[in-house]
Amino acid sequence: MKLYMTSGTPEFMQSIKDKHPNENIYILHGTGNSVLIHETTGKTVFQVPRIYEILESRGSFNENGYFVLHHIPVSDEGKPIFEHQYTNLSPTVESEPGFIALRVLKPLKSDTYIILSEWNGPNSYGIWEKSVALDFTSVADKQQLFTSAPYISTYRSKTKEE
Repeated sequence: MKLYMTSGTPEFMQSIKDKHPNENIYILHGTGNSVLIHETTGKTVFQVPRIYEILESRGSFNENGYFVLHHIPVSDEGKPIFEHQYTNLSPTVESEPGFIALRVLKPLKSDTYIILSEWNGPNSYGIWEKSVALDFTSVADKQQLFTSAPYISTYRSKTKEE
């Protein structure tokens, strides 16, 4: 299974989603842009997607969530270490109140892995984040794991007007 991402204006992303009602396409609205994610075993409908292999998957995305994307640029030497350490997150998240879905994504054409999670809201995510060790920097200092600093982006499945 693969996950594809593309980004653009909210209106354009909505038009792509509307053209493909039978596909597993989800729209995420952030500050300044929107992102479409497409989960499929086949080809994507996106023209120029970012392509990811799904290493770990729990839950199903819905249309009412709060999405958190941990972007983690990993060196070639660090990829096996990262995959070993961060592809068994399901036990830490499945029973958390407010948890909806999790994907650990391996990039096929870049060095930036993504840990994508969906929650009922920012408070649910914040409680889980404080309860687990997603401290990428301590591993990076010891193993030269990253090519640059990891960062987080957040999105909602509804625009503020909705």
